[in-house]
Amino acid sequence: MAGAAIIKQIMIERNMSVQELANKLNIKSQSMSNKLHRDNFSFKELLLIADILECDVKIITRDTNKTFEV
Repeated sequence: MAGAAIIKQIMIERNMSVQELANKLNIKSQSMSNKLHRDNFSFKELLLIADILECDVKIITRDTNKTFEV
């Protein structure tokens, strides 16, 4: 699943609009909509969005299944 799809799903679960998320990120809602449409986020942005949505980001290695929380 793409990052934007995950963000959209969590936003639905949290009853958060694109406008609300954009406001919390201090960007325009159109910019947020474009990022979601293009699935174009930096790692730093993903971490900020996860924090706003009260989520954790984990990295799991494929070979050893080690988990790293970011």
